[in-house]
Amino acid sequence: MSEQSTNRHGGAVENTVTPSTDTVTVERAAAESGRGGGGGLMSGSFGRNLGLVVALLLICAAGVITAGDRFASIDNTLTILRFASTIGVVSIGMTFVITGGGIDLSVGAILALCSVWATTFATQTMAGDTHWLLMVFVALAVGSACGLVNGVLIAYGKVVPFITTLAMLAAARGLAEIISERRTQIVTVDGFKDFFSADVLGVPFLVIIFAVVSVAGWVLFNRTTFGRRTLAVGGNPEAARLAGINVNRHTVLLYVLVGFCCGLAALMLVSRTTTGSSTHGTLLELDVIAAVVIGGTLLTGGRGTIVGTVLGVLIFATLGNVFTLNNQDTSTQAVAKGVIIIVAVLLQQRLARNATST
Repeated sequence: MSEQSTNRHGGAVENTVTPSTDTVTVERAAAESGRGGGGGLMSGSFGRNLGLVVALLLICAAGVITAGDRFASIDNTLTILRFASTIGVVSIGMTFVITGGGIDLSVGAILALCSVWATTFATQTMAGDTHWLLMVFVALAVGSACGLVNGVLIAYGKVVPFITTLAMLAAARGLAEIISERRTQIVTVDGFKDFFSADVLGVPFLVIIFAVVSVAGWVLFNRTTFGRRTLAVGGNPEAARLAGINVNRHTVLLYVLVGFCCGLAALMLVSRTTTGSSTHGTLLELDVIAAVVIGGTLLTGGRGTIVGTVLGVLIFATLGNVFTLNNQDTSTQAVAKGVIIIVAVLLQQRLARNATST
């Protein structure tokens, strides 16, 4: 019914300013299908998230069996969460982009550029003379600007997201190398280091940032018009356009959002390593996309889940920690990640076929 209504009134709705009945219908339909509302409780988002929780518990059990107290200690748990926090923040932004039908291969390079720009001698000198928040502003502004460039080229330049973000990957990484002269830049602003390295009731501030971003992302995705429109644009951009949604503008906002998340993650990584470097975030895009896909977000767009993304991040972080404690090299970890990604995509395709048949 909604599709017929869209076709009948598409021309009139497109020129209106206020949301129409067709717009609301498309948004609600996209929200119901995108969040897995049909097909029973266990076949929807609850069932997918439950499976992720079981997988995480099995990995934890393997860690306890193979590494004992070294894995089960509170210190190791905090280590896992610290590692997951940086990837997790970017993954939240990536969830919106992929759900909206896009992809961003440049997140690692953007993170590196943000870290370098925020830790240059000039930036730190000005921050020392004024306030360390200047470093925060620079990182967030650079990340958002890179996302804006990606979004404009994709939405208005009609360049394929894969090509656009691949170009940004090369450009941002190269610019980071030029600015830093391929040298590691040490953070000398004590206020910045003290703030981000602090603990709140024994919980690292970086973990708290990840938790806040996750909650904010969930609310934005599930309880706002922005989230519903993201699902609609990713599910069927033409129907969304005919229903009155400004698809181009929304696409730009999605890439600005993930760029902002890259800037925030850069600050977290800089505070953890006390350095800015053009090598930061190398291959981060692979870990982020893997976590999002494992969480249940469709690579084709139109369906996403913030809770699943958080669980996907924790699964990969915990799995990597178990491998490290058992002295497994990074090559073995890479193979394991590849197998998990393939299995997840195959399961997604099977679920999609089942949903279509029902």
